[in-house]
Amino acid sequence: MTHLWVRAEQRAHEERVGLTPEGAAALVKAGLRVTVEESHVRAIPIDGYRAAGCEIVVENLWPEAPADAIIFGLKELPEDGTPLRHRHIMFGHAFKGQPAGRVLLQRFKAGGGALYDLEYLVGEDGRRVAAFGYWAGYAGAAVSLKCWAAQQRGGICGPVTRYDGKAALLESLAADYAGLGRPRAIIIGALGRVGTGAADCLTAMGVAVTKWDMAETASGGPFPQVLAHEIFLNCILARPGCPVFVPASAKTDPRALTVIGDIACDPTSDFSPIKVYDRATDWDAPALRVAEVPPLDVTAIDNLPSMLPVESSQDYAGQLLGSLLTLGALDTDVWGRAKAEFDAHVAAV
Repeated sequence: MTHLWVRAEQRAHEERVGLTPEGAAALVKAGLRVTVEESHVRAIPIDGYRAAGCEIVVENLWPEAPADAIIFGLKELPEDGTPLRHRHIMFGHAFKGQPAGRVLLQRFKAGGGALYDLEYLVGEDGRRVAAFGYWAGYAGAAVSLKCWAAQQRGGICGPVTRYDGKAALLESLAADYAGLGRPRAIIIGALGRVGTGAADCLTAMGVAVTKWDMAETASGGPFPQVLAHEIFLNCILARPGCPVFVPASAKTDPRALTVIGDIACDPTSDFSPIKVYDRATDWDAPALRVAEVPPLDVTAIDNLPSMLPVESSQDYAGQLLGSLLTLGALDTDVWGRAKAEFDAHVAAV
């Protein structure tokens, strides 16, 4: 019997989950064994999973799970160096040259486990079968707007928090913008799920949005239009050959640009199209100031959908459920392609 073990998230500010109680009930009905760890932070209560027929265990017990269990989480595992013997489903951030990713692959190699990276669960057409993109874009645009508002008041954006829903988030933004005008924003990747979410948030706040996608960036740059907007939102997943959108010289070039929202948030990747910063930001310090006059702040938080944990979890889990129902055939289809990606990278470690 295929055994899916849903672990508690151990990262700060992470309340999302990739399986809802309704989805768990569907898996149990299909004959899967589903274990769900308790969690003191998960946005969706444990009682629903219990009612769905899941086995409930204490949080963070996954290292002791049966060897054949498939461990399912979203964000990083504790960086304790221990070998990983299980098969894991999660966002590993390990296949694009990230230093921490190489360490993670070494742990899998040492333990004999495997990574089925959620970013690389793709259909035959190469498109991801599930993504948090829309809510990442929505929240990323909101944080970028908060950064610009803080600049107008002579400061830098302070800590951000989670919200019960987008209505509460928009109410918070309205308070931030009381008495202020509106910036101009440009989105690259506007036709995708991330860009759509970002544009919806900006539009809800009355911000004029320039929407770019592949056609507008086909020339390879440079792109002076980016520097002519107060806010730039990067909503594309960088691949080899991706042009540079913001060169290092932007720190000193003439510009209207004062906020960069790198919603893709992959600054340590070899392919990052934003060259003015080299590390992610976080909820406690969402803005990294990389230039002073005029100010230039970069916000790059890599778990943005957790600002809206219930909506983003329900959306993502609904997209992923169909693939989870095929876990009994891990060597085929989306799972087989993800395993092949892992095998190619772990072999190079």
